[in-house]
Amino acid sequence: MTLHFRAIAAQAAEDSAISADEILALRRAAWPDGKIDPEEAEAIFILNDQITAPTLEWSDFFVEALVEFIVNTTEPRGYVSEENARWLIERIEHDSKVCSLTELELVVSVLGKAQSTPESLRVFALEMLEQAVLTGAGPTRAGGHLDPGCINAMECALIRRAIFASGSDRPAAVSQREAELLFRLKDATLGAANAPEWERLFVQGVGNYLQGWQGAKGLTRERAGELEAFMNDRTSNLGRFFGRMATTNASGFTQAVRAIGFGRRQPERDFAAEAAREHAVTDVESLWLSARIDADNQVDALEEALLRFLDED
Repeated sequence: MTLHFRAIAAQAAEDSAISADEILALRRAAWPDGKIDPEEAEAIFILNDQITAPTLEWSDFFVEALVEFIVNTTEPRGYVSEENARWLIERIEHDSKVCSLTELELVVSVLGKAQSTPESLRVFALEMLEQAVLTGAGPTRAGGHLDPGCINAMECALIRRAIFASGSDRPAAVSQREAELLFRLKDATLGAANAPEWERLFVQGVGNYLQGWQGAKGLTRERAGELEAFMNDRTSNLGRFFGRMATTNASGFTQAVRAIGFGRRQPERDFAAEAAREHAVTDVESLWLSARIDADNQVDALEEALLRFLDED
């Protein structure tokens, strides 16, 4: 962390506010090399705790800088490490206060930016999101507003971003844990003045879990690291082969691929049949759904909409 960065952060912390010019100066001081180091990340979080009324410019900087640090600091880039996930959770929980909306935006953005995240962070994100939706109040970074006791359009957008994120339980799909969150939110806000988007999100989210492609699983950080190391290893035959690809013309590349057997015809897979099998609701999933619908001895309007969706589909 440069002396200039430290001086700007210290002055802003003393004032409990930060101007647009100071934020611009922090950007220039923090990113001359395109990276955020651990000391800078810690200082940014401490500064966020001191600012009494975060501006949109500050929230943008806070989220962008810390997403870069958490997601891309360790190799392989894009795969959040256990250490970085633990650091983020501890920084948010350290004062035993309800998380700020800027911190909520940070966690959701990490899920959206990362290719994979540790289990601990995914669980924490859902708990944080549920707490914010049900009890949070105030303006969000994106210009919306959180209203306790009901689900508005901005909250729908946050939930959708979180559960369909590439770094969530099931990349671009909904997991059982996320579907159970949707049911809890539905039960807690029945009869409230919820946004029209909420019914659609609930139906699509739970329906995606019940009918989703079960094979859509993300690559773990460990496996991604192994593959990246292998591809960067010029001592291996395959590594040298891919290293020469960039200097081989199209004709030569085709011959090279055939020479090592990549062009051999493989047994065809019936992807349509596989998709149909994965799309069908299993007996276990039916029991899961029945247990949630029967929990309060009634079928509410959102559950009816979900059942119609499943029947029509």
